[in-house]
Amino acid sequence: MRFRKLAAIAVLALGGTMLAASPAHAANIAVNPGFENGLTGWTCTASSGATAVSSPVHGGTRALQATPAGNDTARCQQTVSVRPSSAYTLSAWVRGGYVFLGATGTGGTDPSTWTSSPSSYAQLSTSFTTGASTTSVTIYVNGWYGQGTYQADDFVLDGQPGQGQPPAAPTGLAGTGNATTASLSWNASSGATGYNVYRNGTKVGSATGTTFSETPGAGTHSYQVSATNASGESAKSGAVSVTVGNDQPPPPSVPSGLAATVSGASVSLRWNASSGATGYNVYRNGTKVGSATGTTFSEAPGAGTHSYQVSATNASGESAKSGAVSATVTNMPPPGDLPKRVLVGYLHASFANGSGYIRMADVPNEWNVINLSFGEPTSVTSGDIRFTQCPVAECPNVESEAEFIAGIRAKQALGKKVLISIGGQNGQVQLSTTAARDKFVQSVSAIIDKYGLDGLDIDFEGHSLYLDSGDTNLSAPTTPVIVNLISALKTLKARYGARFVLTMAPETFFVQLGYQFYGPGPNGSADRRAASYLPVIHAMRNDLTLLHVQDYNSGPITGLDNQYHTMGTHDFHVAMTDMLLAGFPIAGNPANVFPALRQDQVAIGLPAAAYAGNGFTTVAEVQKAFDCLAKGTNCGSYRPRGVYPNLRGLMTWSINWDRYNAFEFSRNHRAYLDGLG
Repeated sequence: MRFRKLAAIAVLALGGTMLAASPAHAANIAVNPGFENGLTGWTCTASSGATAVSSPVHGGTRALQATPAGNDTARCQQTVSVRPSSAYTLSAWVRGGYVFLGATGTGGTDPSTWTSSPSSYAQLSTSFTTGASTTSVTIYVNGWYGQGTYQADDFVLDGQPGQGQPPAAPTGLAGTGNATTASLSWNASSGATGYNVYRNGTKVGSATGTTFSETPGAGTHSYQVSATNASGESAKSGAVSVTVGNDQPPPPSVPSGLAATVSGASVSLRWNASSGATGYNVYRNGTKVGSATGTTFSEAPGAGTHSYQVSATNASGESAKSGAVSATVTNMPPPGDLPKRVLVGYLHASFANGSGYIRMADVPNEWNVINLSFGEPTSVTSGDIRFTQCPVAECPNVESEAEFIAGIRAKQALGKKVLISIGGQNGQVQLSTTAARDKFVQSVSAIIDKYGLDGLDIDFEGHSLYLDSGDTNLSAPTTPVIVNLISALKTLKARYGARFVLTMAPETFFVQLGYQFYGPGPNGSADRRAASYLPVIHAMRNDLTLLHVQDYNSGPITGLDNQYHTMGTHDFHVAMTDMLLAGFPIAGNPANVFPALRQDQVAIGLPAAAYAGNGFTTVAEVQKAFDCLAKGTNCGSYRPRGVYPNLRGLMTWSINWDRYNAFEFSRNHRAYLDGLG
């Protein structure tokens, strides 16, 4: 999000090449990337002895193993269709004396990287941009002369698939069985026109959608699914077992005794246990909003009167819904004394870059929330956050500390909120231990107290957040960096009270990508950072003032219409914001839903100018998107699931770049938001 040195270069080269976006890992276009299907899709040198082994592996059940011999470096490779003039990232986990990873035929500079990791897996990563006429590249891995056996696993070639390439293998395969029927569902594969279904290794059917049912006879059956298009068939998915037979228990009875209580913004439900139930689904106003394994459930649905029902589930199916109860929410949390429509801007307080330094006292009045950028850790895992003003050598016009604090007080006297923003592009924060968690709370509190700030903005990027394998329950995360961050934020909120302003600025990769991918996935081959902000947002939703996802520096993201949307257009902002305000099933799983946020909690994140970040959207396009979301007018091809008149406002990187661009963002959008009322 936050370009520093690179941004300065971009200013000197206006009209030149823009900074490259970081792709959003929409699909891994490598075939059989984890060798779960042996060497399918790969070609290895004749004397390498290449094979798929079950140990040691990095993820899944298999990995590549090959041995250099004589002049043979034991290279394994595959050719992948790509798009011309497109950016790609290649990574893999490798183990061995010397292991090389690279690509050839890119049409530009062919990348190569290596490592030596004899005793454990290490990740290699590189990137390249294809030439103007390049339609395929060859990715490879190999060892080195006389260095012995190596292993490789979990390749990822991240970027847009080329024309004429078979789709990626389906993910998220799940199955249920009852007395007679096996039912399957899976995630859609990009570029697929159909799917083949295999039972016990034999094809038994096909589908054009992502579900399939059959009556295979009693017993336990192993199912896999592949994706197809005009260019061929993908590798098979991971297998799932489904038991069919009369020994299945009957569906549970309808839950009874449903009751609701309201406390502030939260609704708490409880009901009687149903015999034979292994779980429960919760419905609000007829739409499923969550699930539970016990007989209680809580959420913050927003103001209004809501109707709730509960059903019981087990391996045989779902019961009918219970009788409905109503809950009326009127006592909403205070919005931090902010107006109905807000402009949020990041202020380069600890560095300058090409946009120049702005004194706190000189921040224009259009801004309602000013995020001081940035508080950064002393090391990635220390949790010790430090903030210092920009040094004089970098910012000759920087004010004294006393003047800086006086400027903060003056803005607060005008009703502005001044926050410390933690993280940014360079500030990787991993609270992997409780000691780091406690240090985070102590050091952030010290910054807030020293400058008399109104709250905290979380702008974790890069590798700060991720999900461990098996951490799939949105409401009960287990990954330490997630659990400790939630605990730290709750402690800070409790310490400073209801008027403490808490905002977050994740990238689309960490939020909306969750509609397709969540953490490492069932096979462990996906990027474990995917959608890793979701459990933090969900846990803090009752305390969260604003979520302003960065609708920029993003690859294409799939919206609720199951179509890819690309940054820089009004449709992208409408689709991304609609996901936050309508909610969505995580990784396509209807039993694991990210519930909608309140409208007043959501703002749209944008770059202030074309040189502030990739995905700049013109004033007219931004306001067209806001019209569509808040008024239901001026929409493009994407139609949101509702109209959101209380959509809160806009965020930008940054106040400095806005001034550099003659205040185009703040002055135009302030007038527009004020006109909405």
